[in-house]
Amino acid sequence: MDQITNVMEYKEIARQKLPKMVYDYYASGAEDQWTLKENRNAFSRILFRPRILIDVSKIDMSTTVLGFKISMPIMIAPTAMQKMAHPEGEYATARAASAADTIMILSSWATSSVEEVASTGPGVRFFQLYVLKDRNVVVQLVRRAERAGFKAIALTVDTPRLGRREADIKNRFTLPPHLTLKNYEGLDLGKLEKTDGSGLASYAAAQTDQSLSWKDVKWLQTITSLPILVKGVLTAEDARLAVQNGAAGIIVSNHGARQLDYVPSTIVALEEVVKAAQGRVPVFLDGGVRRGTDVFKAMALGASGIFIGRPVVFSLAAEGEAGVRKVLQMLRDEFELTMALSGCRSLKEISRHHIVTDWDAPRVVPRL
Repeated sequence: MDQITNVMEYKEIARQKLPKMVYDYYASGAEDQWTLKENRNAFSRILFRPRILIDVSKIDMSTTVLGFKISMPIMIAPTAMQKMAHPEGEYATARAASAADTIMILSSWATSSVEEVASTGPGVRFFQLYVLKDRNVVVQLVRRAERAGFKAIALTVDTPRLGRREADIKNRFTLPPHLTLKNYEGLDLGKLEKTDGSGLASYAAAQTDQSLSWKDVKWLQTITSLPILVKGVLTAEDARLAVQNGAAGIIVSNHGARQLDYVPSTIVALEEVVKAAQGRVPVFLDGGVRRGTDVFKAMALGASGIFIGRPVVFSLAAEGEAGVRKVLQMLRDEFELTMALSGCRSLKEISRHHIVTDWDAPRVVPRL
C-alpha cells in the first residue's frame, strides 16, 4: 500500500479483495455504462491555460459550504452500505472526513445509523435522504439526523426508480446477511431480500416514492429547518426550479452513472446548471473526480466544491480508514499543485479563463 501514488490504484486492490457481488455493486453503472465511462473521459477533454510568474508560495484551499468552514472543496458523497467494503464502514469514513476537516454525506442506505456515525466524534455531516412512500418514516429519519447533529439534508431526486444495473441483476445482488440498513432498522420497511434479479431494485421499488415532485421539496422545508441540497440536477430548467422551490444548494449528479445511461457527464452538465443558478445558490458536482486536476476543472466551471464516491469505498476496502484518509490527502495535494502550476493562490482566483473546453468558441487572443 506504500506504493499507491494515485486514487485510481485503489480500484484494482478493491477488485481483488472484495467478493464479486460487492465489487460489481460499487463499480458498475447503468445499462451500457456509457455515462460511467464518460464521467471520466469528459474531464480529459478540458485543458488548462496556466498563468505564470505569479507568487504561489502560499496557497489557501479553504472554503465554506452552507456556512461551514472546511479545509478544501473536496467532500465525501453519500455511498450506500459501506460495511460491505470494510467492517468499520461508515465509522471509518466519518473519522477520515473529520481528520481531513471536510464534509461527509451519510447515505440513507448506510450500514451504520446517523446516531452511530455521530458517535465517532466531531465533524460536519449531511444526511442523504430518499423520500419513502411512508412520510411518517421520512419525518422520523429527518428528526433523527437533526438530533444527531447533521447540518443539512441532501435530497436525492434522480431515483423515482432504480436504474438498470445489469451486474446486480446477474449477481442477484443482496445485502450480505450480517449487515442491515441501519437507518431503517425498527421502521417496518421490510427486508432487502435475494430475488431473481437485483434485490436492491426490488426493495427500492417497494419503498421509494415514485410520485416525488417539487411540492415534496416544499413539504420537506415545512418539517425541517435544515438547508436542503437537491442532488441529481443535470439541466438549466431544473436548476431554476430548484432555486424557485427553496433549495439551499444544488448537486450536479448523475448518481455515479447508475440511473439513466446516456445522460451527459456531470462536468459537461455543470456549466449549464451554474449559469441557470445565477449565483443564487452554490452548485456542487459529483461523478468521475479522481484527480486534483479534476477538482480544479470543476471549480473553474463554477462549482463551489466536489464530492467523491467510489474512491471512498475502494480505498475503504483496501485499507479502511487509512485508505480514505490517503485518498483525501492525495486529492488535496494534487489540487494544491494544480492551483500552484495554474497561478491560483485561493479558490476565488480560479476562473473560467484558466481552462479551455471542447465546447468553447474559438478564442480571440486579447491584445495587450
